[in-house]
Amino acid sequence: MPAPLDKTDEQILQVLRQDSRAAFVDIAARVGLSEAAVRRRVSNLVREGTIKRFTIDVDEPQTATSAITYVSVSPSAPTADVSKKLRSVKGVEIIYETTGPFDIAAIIKGASISEVNKSVEEIRRLDGVLKTETTIILRTIR
Repeated sequence: MPAPLDKTDEQILQVLRQDSRAAFVDIAARVGLSEAAVRRRVSNLVREGTIKRFTIDVDEPQTATSAITYVSVSPSAPTADVSKKLRSVKGVEIIYETTGPFDIAAIIKGASISEVNKSVEEIRRLDGVLKTETTIILRTIR
């Protein structure tokens, strides 16, 4: 289990949330530490699992994605097992385990509604999926 984060770790994470490519020297200047101290802290955050990955936020209109759906899933098998199966479905970007009428929610992205629909149909055929409810995302506002 990761150690509790202190104020400095929180500040480092905030900088990395804004720019995951920020140089250690720039982070150090913003949080008041040496570059070596920031490098060590980031390494510790990665090793302990607090930082799972470094990623980018892509401007969707610039990519091939033109269809996004939110699929709610009601499993007839253990939720964790069904969630694991969902990871293998093409187009599934992220999976959430939730409370409410459905236990799982997934975001699916594709080049077209037809492509996304194929993914939704694949989800419906998975062992352990009792029922789904699909919502098409019309617009992303940030």
